[in-house]
Amino acid sequence: MTPFLMPSLGADMEDGTLVEQLIAPGERLTRGDIIAAVETQKGTIEIEAFEDGFLDAWLVPLGAKVPVGTPLAMIRSSEKASDTPDPQPQPDMPQPVDPAPPPLPPEVPQPVDPETLPPRPEDPQPSPTPAPDFPDELRQRVTPAARRRAAQTGFDLKALGTKRTITLDDLAPPQTETALPPLSAMRRAIADAMSRSKREIPHYYLSDSIDLTATEAFIAKHNAGLAPEQRLLAAVLYLRAMARAVQKFPEFNGTYEQGQFTPSRHAHIGMAINLRGGGLVAPALQDADQGSLDDLMARLRDLVERVRRGRFRARELSGPTITLTSLGDRGVRGITGVIFPPQVAIVGIGSPCWTAVVRDGQVRACRSAAITLAADHRVSDGHRGAGFMRAVINQLQKPEAL
Repeated sequence: MTPFLMPSLGADMEDGTLVEQLIAPGERLTRGDIIAAVETQKGTIEIEAFEDGFLDAWLVPLGAKVPVGTPLAMIRSSEKASDTPDPQPQPDMPQPVDPAPPPLPPEVPQPVDPETLPPRPEDPQPSPTPAPDFPDELRQRVTPAARRRAAQTGFDLKALGTKRTITLDDLAPPQTETALPPLSAMRRAIADAMSRSKREIPHYYLSDSIDLTATEAFIAKHNAGLAPEQRLLAAVLYLRAMARAVQKFPEFNGTYEQGQFTPSRHAHIGMAINLRGGGLVAPALQDADQGSLDDLMARLRDLVERVRRGRFRARELSGPTITLTSLGDRGVRGITGVIFPPQVAIVGIGSPCWTAVVRDGQVRACRSAAITLAADHRVSDGHRGAGFMRAVINQLQKPEAL
């Protein structure tokens, strides 16, 4: 019997809410099956099974919010039901009740002899007090509406002096700037993760420029005559170029945890995706170095569509080994990213634009984009970082080989 735990879906995740149970007790499951959905600040995450077997029982009810590591269900390896008997309900037993004390008899008023009462003194009558005769310059003139508002709000009218008649406008609250709405759960999660990253990871930064002439010509030729849903985007070539480059520079592809760097044998590249409702996530495209560019584009399109619907899988969030953030056609020259812990590197590519370059002694117009690298100095240095960036750039000069 193996417990199925609430997984950690990122360094910033502390808990999650179980919102769907997709496998019933007793049903068979295989490795990779979606068995539950968990709601986090990043959206609804589909949780996969990591072994074959049968779901024995759910331990957490729907709607329960539990910390990371909490057992959600029990999975058994055989079809035989659990030997643990269900607890039998006990019949309701009458509980002893202490007898209530008898009610007290009502008090009966006793007759009183008026002659035994002491004589009642006459109540003194208040004498009229003349109103003080204030000079006109000390009298405060207040409109009835202002006086009512002051009484309702507790406003001290004496603070306004006696130089003029106090009106309702004098009691209006001062105009202030509109308060910003409170941070959403996702914004808080991003803030926590990025604060931790800048606090704990010694970043260093490198930047360069990519000549995209060959890349854009290859994309235009490939997309000619294709429907929009079948066309390639430049981001797919960026992903593939990074996946190839980390094979030669493995220190940029992995995780740093508990003082130890663990390189990854696979290129699971996180793709920063902007959400329509605000915020962003960076789920991974698994094995971005495998398959054709068309296959990688189909997987990227599927990932973006599911993420924007608020549905993606646990391994897509917990699995990235390096991240790409690309600004596409947003018109911004460059971007310098912040590393997503526990990763050790993030590549940023700006919007393509026309630039002037010198080739063979002549000035020519060229399509280019800025590329930046933010990397963890505990694992690599600028010399290796420059080699990694050059490898990415060189890959993009030969797009037909990607």
